[in-house]
Amino acid sequence: MSDQSYISHVHLKASTKRTPKAEYATYFTLILILALPVQCLVWVGSALRHMHIPAQGPLARALRDAEEITPSIFRP
Repeated sequence: MSDQSYISHVHLKASTKRTPKAEYATYFTLILILALPVQCLVWVGSALRHMHIPAQGPLARALRDAEEITPSIFRP
């Protein structure tokens, strides 16, 4: 019986370090909004310089940037 109470106590303690989803979504959205115009310019520049359309579009590049940057904000 005491084993179960110990496990539930440990489980509750571990869940307090989770990042709030609303805060993560807010930062992700802000970074995406800021990265999208930059990646559009980079995409157009790359298309003009190399004379062919890059494989990844500006939205995919902006999403990748937001996915890379946002978790780094919440790392300890």
